[in-house]
Amino acid sequence: MTAQQKVFALIMSAGLFLLIIELVRRRRLAEEYSVLWLLTGVVIAALVIWYDLLEWLTRLIGAVTPTTTLFIFGIIFLMLINLHYSVKITKLTSQVKNLAQKIAIDENEK
Repeated sequence: MTAQQKVFALIMSAGLFLLIIELVRRRRLAEEYSVLWLLTGVVIAALVIWYDLLEWLTRLIGAVTPTTTLFIFGIIFLMLINLHYSVKITKLTSQVKNLAQKIAIDENEK
């Protein structure tokens, strides 16, 4: 990894970290979700600082290049985020249905 790539990755990591803190401060992102995104920024910074760790992970999973490793972990991360949001949406859908039924029953009783 060239020095320019490392600087860019560290700037992106720091930018992500600052963006998440600002979103939490403005109450546009809940604290429970901010931990995941802050952890993502820390992992990106760690992989940039300890590039040997990324190379070790590349050898461990049998990938050809470190870029492939980052891509694979990025896809896995996005799949887990989508699964998490699907679980949340399912829960909220059930709650909305239950509330609508309760309101209908209350209005019918009046």
